This record gives sequence, structure tokens and C-alpha cells, in this order.
Amino acid sequence: MIVVPVKEGENIDRALKKLKRKFEKTGVVREVRERQKFTKPSIKRREEIQKAVYIQKLHQEEN
Repeated sequence: MIVVPVKEGENIDRALKKLKRKFEKTGVVREVRERQKFTKPSIKRREEIQKAVYIQKLHQEEN
């Protein structure tokens, strides 16, 4: 459970901004979206490998 303490006299917009930031950091939204559909472990692994290859190419082009 995410708790955002609001100080007396603090703007509600600022508190909402803190809440959104905490939500992003915890990755709750990303996890909920991933759980909406089942992805086979082999497909997950394939995507990880493709991402690693892409990042490696970017680093090689940089050097």
C-alpha cells in the first residue's frame, strides 16, 4: 500500500505528484499490465535476448 503523508497547508497537486512518482517507482502499473495477458516463458526469454542484442549494437556503434 502506497502512503503519501500530506503536511498541513500543502497543496493537493503536490501530494498527487508525489503519489504518481511513488507509483511509477514501485512498478505497480507495469506489473498489472503484464498480468493482463499470459506470455510464454520462451517468448519472454526471446524478447530479453533481442533487447540485449539491440543494446549491444548501440554500444558497439558508440565506440
